[in-house]
Amino acid sequence: MAKKFPKLAKHPERICWGCDKYCPADSLQCGNGSERTQHPAEIFGEDWFEWGLDFAEEPTKPAGRPD
Repeated sequence: MAKKFPKLAKHPERICWGCDKYCPADSLQCGNGSERTQHPAEIFGEDWFEWGLDFAEEPTKPAGRPD
């Protein structure tokens, strides 16, 4: 099961965000690359999760297919 992704991490620069392991930036274990993956707040700013992403609570049924 995947770990919960923090929207606002206190020190995002200390962690690699590339997989569910969340390794320390100076001890990468997953082989995801030679550099750590940045947290979205580092790239897009602290309001990155408010950028008009409207997720439906429940998936909608495809149109044109009766049940």
